[in-house]
Amino acid sequence: MVSTSTLSLCSHPKINFGFQNKQRNELWTMSSTRRSSLYRSSPGKISTFTPVRIILRSSHLKKLNIRAAASGSGGRSSSRGASSRRVYKQAQAQAPVAPVKEIASFVLPAGAFVVVTFVLWKLVEKILLPKPSKSVAEENKPAQGVKWSFAPGTNLLSSFGAKIERESKLRLNDFAKELRSFQSVDMSGRNFGDEGLFFLAESLAYNQTAEEVNFAANGITAEGIKAFDGVLQSNVALKSLNLSGNSLGDEGVKCLCNILVDNSGIQKLQLSSSAFGDEGAKAIAEMLKKNSTLRVIELNNNFIDYSGFSSLAGAIIENKSLLSIYLNGNYGGPLGAAALAKGLEGNKSVRELYLQGNSIGDEGVRALMSGLSSHKGKLTALDLANNSISARGAFHVAEYIKKSKSCLWINLYMNDIGDEGAEKIAEALKQNRSVTNVDLGGNDIHAKGISEIARVLKDNSVITTLELGYNPIGPEGAKALAEVLKFHGNIKDLMLGWCQIGATGAEYIADMLKYNSTISSLDLRANGLRDEGAICLARSLKVVNEALTSLNLGFNEIRDEGAFAIAQALKANEDVRLTSLNLMNNFLTKLGQSAITDASDHVYEMNEKELNIVF
Repeated sequence: MVSTSTLSLCSHPKINFGFQNKQRNELWTMSSTRRSSLYRSSPGKISTFTPVRIILRSSHLKKLNIRAAASGSGGRSSSRGASSRRVYKQAQAQAPVAPVKEIASFVLPAGAFVVVTFVLWKLVEKILLPKPSKSVAEENKPAQGVKWSFAPGTNLLSSFGAKIERESKLRLNDFAKELRSFQSVDMSGRNFGDEGLFFLAESLAYNQTAEEVNFAANGITAEGIKAFDGVLQSNVALKSLNLSGNSLGDEGVKCLCNILVDNSGIQKLQLSSSAFGDEGAKAIAEMLKKNSTLRVIELNNNFIDYSGFSSLAGAIIENKSLLSIYLNGNYGGPLGAAALAKGLEGNKSVRELYLQGNSIGDEGVRALMSGLSSHKGKLTALDLANNSISARGAFHVAEYIKKSKSCLWINLYMNDIGDEGAEKIAEALKQNRSVTNVDLGGNDIHAKGISEIARVLKDNSVITTLELGYNPIGPEGAKALAEVLKFHGNIKDLMLGWCQIGATGAEYIADMLKYNSTISSLDLRANGLRDEGAICLARSLKVVNEALTSLNLGFNEIRDEGAFAIAQALKANEDVRLTSLNLMNNFLTKLGQSAITDASDHVYEMNEKELNIVF
């Protein structure tokens, strides 16, 4: 028979619980005053015992030490424990805190690992596992029609899909009717995409009505250009095709060029902002060598570099029909300009060349002007704006102007020729008798340079349009111009916006207007005229001026006082010819605006001519 031995804790036993970690040990000691027994399964008697140490280790290296120690001789432990006592002594005032942070630091990463593993497993399953084959019923289902979205951002939700599909088809049918009914059709920004173009292209085949079609910004890609295959070859009525703002890329341009090689109708092709580069330019060059119908080609704002410019230059030599080339906003640089110059030397047809924003620089301008001087044709328009041209480059432009007998328009806007360059251009204009439009805006020209330009106008009656905006000419520059234009020159459009002339400069201009009989459009925006300048100009409006029809005074800090003066001047002059007055972005209240509006009504009553006011 197995008996159970009892370990008696009558003689003041102590039980020590110790939690240990790396930083501290916590010990709790309990002494018993009551009777308490520990049982064990092995038979035998228990007498006075030696200390027993039980250690429990957790995953966080904490230890629980239980120490039992008995003092005294203590005979046999029995039920006679009435005199025994048990005392509990706690070494710490606070109970031990459960290791929540340690548990959380273990559980959270483990949970995150499980979630990530599950997601990755689902992705791999979706990618690698074969899709279930369609049932026979699904395969025999009739295919749904193509859905076209005409508004950017339209979502073809399933609940509205059928309705949108019907509306899209109706719109496409309307567009197709337009193509068959009108000579000029503008479908830009409709966003009908490649699918819509395939539908509409059928209306162009053998079409004898539409001559100008604008498909700009419609989300057309290289795939959609295939819709023109077999269509443009047979259409001889279409004269202008605009595909700008579509991401055709090099492949789309190549496809279009293969189609246009045999086209004998299109004379104007617009491919600006079409996301193609040198490869597309090379395809266009090859097409130009064979196509003898195109007159105008626009390739603005693409990614054409030196290589593309070289290809186009080679095509220009062989092409005998091209009149206008637009290459604004590309990456030709000095080398591209030099390559283009060689092509122009042997060309007789090109009349207009637009190279704005190509970073040509002084070296590129030198090479280009050399080529144009040897050009056998008659160039009428040259755009060199925003090309980092300095006074040194202006010298080469001036030399070309001296020799040219055909150039009508020269644009050097937003370069950096300064006063020195302005003087060289002025000297060239003294000898030239063909240029009618000069744009020198934004070139850091001061009063000194403007004075030289003004002297030219004394003897040159050919120039009719002069852009000098964004140059800090100041009141002195305005004075130099006003003194000449008072009785000389033939300027019809004068732009002096952002020229810092102030109220003093406005006084000089106002005095000039009393006598000038040629200027019809005057731009004085953002010159800090304020009320003082407006009042000076109002005095000149009281005088009969049969030429001035448009006056722009926007951004001049004009208040009601200046507005009242202008209103009174308009009412006082019964023969005023002004048809447009711009007072945008000034400091007018409703009172000032009402005064100008009343004056406008008065002008209409007196002359039966409407005065357009912009606030």
